[in-house]
Amino acid sequence: MKHSMNSISLIHITLSFLLFLTFNFPDVFAAPSRHLCHPKQRDAILEFMNELEIQKPCDKFPKTESWANNSDCCSWDGISCDTNLRDVIELNLGYSCLHGQLNSKSAIFMLENLRSLNLIGNNFSGEIPSSLGNLSHLTTLYLSSNNFSGKIPSSLGNLSNLTTLVLSDNNFDGEIPSSLGRLKQLVRLEVAYNKFSGNFPIILGNLTNLSYLSISNNHFVGTLPPNISSSLPNLEGFYANHNTFTGTPPSSLFTIPSLIFIDLADNQLNGTLEFGNISSSSNSKLGSLWLGNNNFSGPIPKSISKLVNLTAIDLSHYNTQGPVDFSIFSHLKSLRFLYLSHLNTTTTFDLNAILSCCSKSLVILDLSGNHVSATKKSSSVSDPPLLIEFNLSRCGLTEFPGILRTQNEMRFFDISNNKIKGQVPGWLWTFPDLTYVDISRNTFTSFEISTKPGAMQPSMSYLRGTNNNFTGEVPSFICAFCSLLILDLSNNKFNGSIPPCLGNFSSTLQVLNLRKNRLCGGLPENISASLQSLDIGHNHLMGKLPRSLVRISSLQVLNVESNKINDTFPFWLSSLQELQVLVLRSNAFQGPMIHQAGFPKLRIIDISSNHFSGTLPSDCFATWTSMFSLGKNEDQSNGAYMGTGYYSDSMVLMNKGVEMELVRILKIYTAIDFSGNKFQGQIPTSIGLLKELHVLNMSNNAFTGNIPSSMANMVELESLDVSLNKLSGDIPQELGKLSYLAYMNFSYNQLVGLVPGGTQFLTQPCSSFEDNPGLYGPTLDQVCVDIHGKTHQSLTSEPEEDEEEVISWIAAAIGFIPGIAIGLMMGYIFVCYKPELFNFGQNKRRSIFTTIH
Repeated sequence: MKHSMNSISLIHITLSFLLFLTFNFPDVFAAPSRHLCHPKQRDAILEFMNELEIQKPCDKFPKTESWANNSDCCSWDGISCDTNLRDVIELNLGYSCLHGQLNSKSAIFMLENLRSLNLIGNNFSGEIPSSLGNLSHLTTLYLSSNNFSGKIPSSLGNLSNLTTLVLSDNNFDGEIPSSLGRLKQLVRLEVAYNKFSGNFPIILGNLTNLSYLSISNNHFVGTLPPNISSSLPNLEGFYANHNTFTGTPPSSLFTIPSLIFIDLADNQLNGTLEFGNISSSSNSKLGSLWLGNNNFSGPIPKSISKLVNLTAIDLSHYNTQGPVDFSIFSHLKSLRFLYLSHLNTTTTFDLNAILSCCSKSLVILDLSGNHVSATKKSSSVSDPPLLIEFNLSRCGLTEFPGILRTQNEMRFFDISNNKIKGQVPGWLWTFPDLTYVDISRNTFTSFEISTKPGAMQPSMSYLRGTNNNFTGEVPSFICAFCSLLILDLSNNKFNGSIPPCLGNFSSTLQVLNLRKNRLCGGLPENISASLQSLDIGHNHLMGKLPRSLVRISSLQVLNVESNKINDTFPFWLSSLQELQVLVLRSNAFQGPMIHQAGFPKLRIIDISSNHFSGTLPSDCFATWTSMFSLGKNEDQSNGAYMGTGYYSDSMVLMNKGVEMELVRILKIYTAIDFSGNKFQGQIPTSIGLLKELHVLNMSNNAFTGNIPSSMANMVELESLDVSLNKLSGDIPQELGKLSYLAYMNFSYNQLVGLVPGGTQFLTQPCSSFEDNPGLYGPTLDQVCVDIHGKTHQSLTSEPEEDEEEVISWIAAAIGFIPGIAIGLMMGYIFVCYKPELFNFGQNKRRSIFTTIH
């Protein structure tokens, strides 16, 4: 009975427990998942995020977007937790548009068990706090591609569990701290693209487990350690390019059995290159060897032929001091990339022979800067490698190599800077994958048109034929290249009109440069709507600027200088939000410069040598905001210069009184040239808003009034020319504080008063102030002393009024003297008592037209 009762009780308890589980199942089983992360760690992460800003607009997907609707931080994007301990062990906020600094008391350091921290690709700045070394459980630390600066804290040496440390692409400086030598577990170390200095960090020799080391693009000096092979025996990738290392690299480096990739290019390494004792070629795993742009001399080592696994070799700028034996490359059956440019050798390379001995797997060959012989006849090589990229620039070629006809898989072809004349062969355009062609700086006269149906391939994206002798009309077959991005046919002798079919590239063409030809007619109404740069300067174009240009919303550069365009100021271009360079120089533009809101990114404007007239609006410069604080606002993520990957915009600009050719235009360069027009009235005080302006030329107009004192705000100004106007008043004393102002010209005005002091004014020639009789002062005395042999008296030494009265009395008293005596006497008195002040002569200054190439 007792047993029965116990059974019944057990059944009741079991049923009760099952009912409890049934009705409370979500709470029993979901609670650990919903509250998996510690609240303190969740709050620490949120507090850390509150210390930062998310930059807008953000073209990436910030991981924090997923955090709002869930209180469990372990389920947030970029965060991983230890499921047993409920600790946050991984924080990955890479590429999340974060902006801010890490400070020593940052909430992130409350995540004491963090094993992986990834902040790559954000905009962090400032120094790394030493407290980062307290995260002793870290195994991976990624801080690359930010704006961190300063020195690496020695406390990072406390992270004894660290296997990966990536600090590349920042602004770190100083030396690598010796404490990093304590990181015995480190396998990967990247500090490339910083400003580190000093000798090769010898402490890295303690990191025997290191397999990947990148110290490239820094300021390291000295020699590579001779024992590098024994101290880093497990090295697989070694990147030390773009530093200032000297001496000869130790030959043992190339014998490290595990080494796969080595890059020592772009240093100052010298001596005779040796690859050590490579007894068994099969033991070498070396696949890529980059040694170009150093100072090596002597023959190319024959032992290179034993490195049979090589796929890439760069020996460019190698001083071979004799002939080159190309047979050493014939054993490298896996070779795909061979760079042998500028070898400084006595050898004349036979192109057919080179292609005969090279590996059939070769796809890139660079022989630029050597002397190469080739014939126009078709190749006798039976089975040459099919190249994808072929560079024959500056090879002294006089004929178009016939062997190229076999290279129908070619995509990149450069035969620029040779002496080839005649026609560009038509078969070149039949290659189905041809994308990049540079035939510039030869003496080509015409294009041969291929008779093969459908020969013009749509893949062509870059065609540069500048500096040849092309004549006739621009060939219309170019319009068949429907994928064309860049077309540069400048500096030729093309005539006729601009082909209207160029407007067919409505969604592709980014650069059109037809500068310095003999083109006539007008600019077509239908022009590519995708243009970023349009340069048609130095032709014979007439008419007006087509209003259709306003549809090219991507236009950054417009240059129509030295034509015969007759139009008013194109204020309607102000709606182009991307326009940065506008050059209307030397045309027949006329009328007032009507101000319209806009030009927010304008950095260079040259409207000189036209017929503009009227007064400048008082707020003329008020909307040119890119010249206000360019250094802070300019996005240089795509490089420091204007242009695209294979093209740089260029222009000619008056700077410091000289015509200068800007072969490449810096994105931070700013200039205004309004000279040689008929502007009147005052120079607007709004000019002072342009704090980032480098060049200002207002010369040869009819400006009146004072020089605006607001110019003192233009702290980056390097060149100022207001000569040949009707300006009055004094030169603002504040201009003497402009420390970058290296050139200035105030001549031929009506200026008076004290010339400002300061080093910059004292370095100017006397001609910078001539024909302003009212100017005076110690500065003027000093800069003009060499011309006059002695200094002139200033206005403070002029005779007083009572002295002038004495002179008048004396003249009256001697009135009875014959006229000729009066003339002589008055001449004597005038010289003694009324000296001329700063008469620099009446000869007009000579214009300087010196072109710098």
